[in-house]
Amino acid sequence: MSNPQITLSQFYMGRDISHSWLLTADLRKEAAVTVSKVNKLLNRIGPSVTFETSPRTGSIVSSGWRPPDVNAGTPGAAVRSKHMVCRAVDLYDPDGDIDEWCMSPAGLAAMAEEGIWLEHPAATKGWSHWQTVPPGSGNRVFYP
Repeated sequence: MSNPQITLSQFYMGRDISHSWLLTADLRKEAAVTVSKVNKLLNRIGPSVTFETSPRTGSIVSSGWRPPDVNAGTPGAAVRSKHMVCRAVDLYDPDGDIDEWCMSPAGLAAMAEEGIWLEHPAATKGWSHWQTVPPGSGNRVFYP
């Protein structure tokens, strides 16, 4: 069985409709890049990872694009979250399987090759945060 893939629709979470005036052409380009990179990395994850669907969203995406007002209402969200500029996605990971794979030597190598940075699993219980730009530290795995 192949690993799941995410769609732009799942990434936008309906906000491309509810906040359409904020979704610029540049943000749409960034979203397409993010979804492509995420899907390439998902293809590389081994069979030991169990993917689950978030009961809240109906997909493996637990958080995608966040317009500023949505981000402001998201508990624990960074003020300058990469979600607001379509450069981050949170994948539903209730048991930490995705994060465990990402922290493995194979996962770290694959993230580097695909251009994905990971928020440290200790800071993301229940989800796996992937972003397409390096954090200030430049570390592949970083703390917020």
